[in-house]
Amino acid sequence: MTQDQLKAVVGQAALAYVPEGAIVGVGTGSTVNCFIDALGTMRDHIRGAVSSSIRSTERLQALGIEVFDAADVDRIPVYIDGADEIDHGGHMIKGGGAALTREKIVADLAERFVCIADASKLVDVMGTFPLPVEVIPMAAAQVARRFNAMPGVQATVRAGVTTDNGNPILDVRGLKITDPLAMETEVNQWPGVVCVGIFARHKAAVCLLGTAEGVKTLTF
Repeated sequence: MTQDQLKAVVGQAALAYVPEGAIVGVGTGSTVNCFIDALGTMRDHIRGAVSSSIRSTERLQALGIEVFDAADVDRIPVYIDGADEIDHGGHMIKGGGAALTREKIVADLAERFVCIADASKLVDVMGTFPLPVEVIPMAAAQVARRFNAMPGVQATVRAGVTTDNGNPILDVRGLKITDPLAMETEVNQWPGVVCVGIFARHKAAVCLLGTAEGVKTLTF
């Protein structure tokens, strides 16, 4: 199967994790787009969705799915989103689509995070994919310097990209994230950091992994 076919298969498989009558947390990205399209086939069986980006909101609404503001929802049973990398403990790097802060907010509302990804995203140690960090504009150079002081690490502003919150993204290359929770906790405390794209505190409970043999279910 092609990568696009794998994304479609895991997007369809994620429907099994959507409870009847629920408000569903929906992430952002090409794999999530496949899930949103599949979710449209059962729109009459859910109350609606909470979305992590303007792009996903528009796609959901185009399919007739009501989108609720996160501020108006106390809890949701499940959040379904992709990952740029996921390790064997369910920790993820997210933010390749620049929606990491809103993704983490919606994930925090959810009782369970279901990650949908193709097999290329499963890694032993995260860090090959550049780590996204959303920062407020005046702190971009300062936060980059802190990363660049680490041996072999380079942080650069993602050119031409502004988040839905109006902020730039730093992409950090050269990391080996052996303790995801510790690094997430550390970077989140740096002044000017809005959100770091390590999802360790909000890690996946389940990963539906698209492989050549079909969907493989990993539980953490």
